[in-house]
Amino acid sequence: MADPVTFAPDKWAYIRTNAWLAALGMAGAMIVLWLIGNPYVWTGAPAGLAAIGIRAWYLASEELVANWQLSDTALTGPGRRSVALNQITAVNIMGSFVQIVTNSGYKHLIKYQSDPAATKAAIERAIP
Repeated sequence: MADPVTFAPDKWAYIRTNAWLAALGMAGAMIVLWLIGNPYVWTGAPAGLAAIGIRAWYLASEELVANWQLSDTALTGPGRRSVALNQITAVNIMGSFVQIVTNSGYKHLIKYQSDPAATKAAIERAIP
């Protein structure tokens, strides 16, 4: 591999993932209100939507610039994260995320991939 391959987060994968989180948050909040006997169960929906929407808006500037680079010897990510390719024991897909598991048990997430299966395949091809 001559040039490093970059795995950049995809804006639409970010939006899609947070839309699913919002739907789960809305349903979860409504269920909790129903279980505690609140007569205004419907208020859980806008509360869950607002909570996840604000979180997504706030974190977008950080999450959408978190690039990972794959070279001949290592996978390097944000925050000076670096994983030697010969230390990777598993590569898993979790929604739009790709999880890297090392020999020592550390786990790293390559988040918001438009095609997580292609990201996984590229990493697995590079592992010696």
